[in-house]
Amino acid sequence: MSEQMRTSTRDLDELRQRVRTWLTGRVGEKVEISELERPSGNGMSSETLFFTAAWAGNTTKCVVRMAPAAEAVPIFPAYDLGGQFEVMRLARERAGVPAPRALWFEADPGPLGMPFFVMEREDGLVPADVMPYTFEGWLLEATPEQARRLQDETVAVLAALHQAPITAADVPFLGPGGLRRHVEEQRAYYAWAHGRTRIPVLEKAFGWLADHWPEKTGDDVLTWGDARPGNVMYRDFAPVAVLDWEMAALGPRELDLGWMIFLHRFFQDVAVIMGLPGMPDFMRRDDVCAKYRDLTGYEPRNMDFYEMYAALRHGIIMARVWQRRIHFGEQPMPADPDEMVMHRAAIEEMLLRT
Repeated sequence: MSEQMRTSTRDLDELRQRVRTWLTGRVGEKVEISELERPSGNGMSSETLFFTAAWAGNTTKCVVRMAPAAEAVPIFPAYDLGGQFEVMRLARERAGVPAPRALWFEADPGPLGMPFFVMEREDGLVPADVMPYTFEGWLLEATPEQARRLQDETVAVLAALHQAPITAADVPFLGPGGLRRHVEEQRAYYAWAHGRTRIPVLEKAFGWLADHWPEKTGDDVLTWGDARPGNVMYRDFAPVAVLDWEMAALGPRELDLGWMIFLHRFFQDVAVIMGLPGMPDFMRRDDVCAKYRDLTGYEPRNMDFYEMYAALRHGIIMARVWQRRIHFGEQPMPADPDEMVMHRAAIEEMLLRT
């Protein structure tokens, strides 16, 4: 967990010149930009770059997001940058969610080699993935009251998003929605990500889901997708920027709740394996669901199912990350494919639920 995974094959100096040329044409003024920087500690899918742009007496701190180059072995098969841009705009304008202010979307691949968008950069703190926030850092060092405030405020982001007047007609690029379609797309993703390599623990999880399918699901809402503290920037333990919308979808509210609860369990389990106390009282299911119910009046249900589904989805991603590291010579292919799923023990424990 201590190594920073390679996420790009692009040259920053060349990109800086291309960004400056593009932005000069976009704003109609001569633009100067700072050196480009790649963030550390979080992010492994879309490529993210920071820079500051100055023109006509204005200075704006910016973030550019673009899909990874094909030779970088992308995590996902497709990156709808225009869709992400629109979801951020709707979340900010209609839900009051502090998504970054969406500045520009460029559909033409010419300027940087592929479509990209630029958003405004906020200042704040983000709980790290590497090293995980359950190992060290400002969130681990927070008082119980501060950690609970951060938890409740993050759940409030979901509540606001899910209750916003955003319909399928507003986000047609996300498709018709529905839990069944969501799971079918994950099956397709698993097949794409791993080809002929079968990962038994993940296939067992797909079978478990089929055997425990909910009798009823709530109405579809716009879900964030990658709902977790590691994708939020905080000041004074309150969200100021809600990041990473590439997994947004239409579906049941529990998709986001199950993901948020399980992803903390993932980082907590890693801390315990390493002999660290972690944050055992953070993002507990009962607390998260109770806060969500208080804010929305909606009672989350079938949470065993949605947490298993979150574990499965995360397993597909983590196994893809392992294959990416194999490609870059960072680790070997394991003899047992299940070893590519860091949390296989958690999934195996969850498979015993009836």
